[in-house]
Amino acid sequence: MSEFGVTGTPPARLSVGLISAGRVGTAIGAALERRGHVVAAAVARSESSRDLLARRLPEARPADPAAVAEAGELLILAVPDSALAGIVAELAEAGAFRPGHIVVHVAGAVGADVLRPAAEAGAVVVAAHPAMTFTGGEADVDRMEGCSWALTAPDETGLVVGQMLVMEMGGLPVTVAESRRALYHAALAHGANHLVTLVGDAAEALAASFSVLPGGAVDGDPDGMGGQDARALARRTLEPLLRAALDNVLASGDSALTGPVMRGDAVTVSRHLDALEHVDGGIADGYRVLALRTADRCGAGRDVTDLLAPDLTEQLR
Repeated sequence: MSEFGVTGTPPARLSVGLISAGRVGTAIGAALERRGHVVAAAVARSESSRDLLARRLPEARPADPAAVAEAGELLILAVPDSALAGIVAELAEAGAFRPGHIVVHVAGAVGADVLRPAAEAGAVVVAAHPAMTFTGGEADVDRMEGCSWALTAPDETGLVVGQMLVMEMGGLPVTVAESRRALYHAALAHGANHLVTLVGDAAEALAASFSVLPGGAVDGDPDGMGGQDARALARRTLEPLLRAALDNVLASGDSALTGPVMRGDAVTVSRHLDALEHVDGGIADGYRVLALRTADRCGAGRDVTDLLAPDLTEQLR
């Protein structure tokens, strides 16, 4: 059995069990194999999981959860947050945890307490969540290089094990308290998932604004060139602006804000809302919420806040 995490020296090879072979699990498994570890067995129940396993970890044998746990010195639990407690209970009932076992789950909003049955059986446990999005594409494993991982462990040994694993995969370990895991995950979801929604809404509105597109789309009819092409052109148009805005805010914080809300230009904001209502009331509602939050962050004038939230402004008077 490996002394990994006890001596602080990583072994040349660890046998890894993976539950289960989804987008996140197979990416982590592939990252570990790049460092010389071997994914011996994995749970792959769906067709998409079996395809990912065959593509990313072709030497791993499909097996049931208890057999996967038995096959690995390191057990990675890469199941949805809602399924984690159930799989831990199933493995504990089967007697799958053992002294010297390293058990890691990679769920975002859940800490290490869910792994208590494994710890009570003598395993070293740690919650280790990569702050990265996974699509199942070829770039998933490469993107883990340099990404942060949130570590939560019940003791110093678990924390050291987590840090060593993360650093070995090229990641940056950060510590998150058990009670702050939901807050940590909410921040990531708000920034990444809602960014996708925001960009999608912006692209839809922009596509509707184009007067004439190559191929014959006309004013008010972006679907004249198939709809999807109009939105693709909108995303291409947005790309340099959005990349610049993201670079600026990551470098400078709120001082990167520009635009009519920051300038206190209520007339332009009103025109924006009217125009967006004609495309999709939901997009207009999203704009209003984010514009009000922007006004709060930059201290915009009363003209803008009155326009965006007249009821709230009246309550504050």
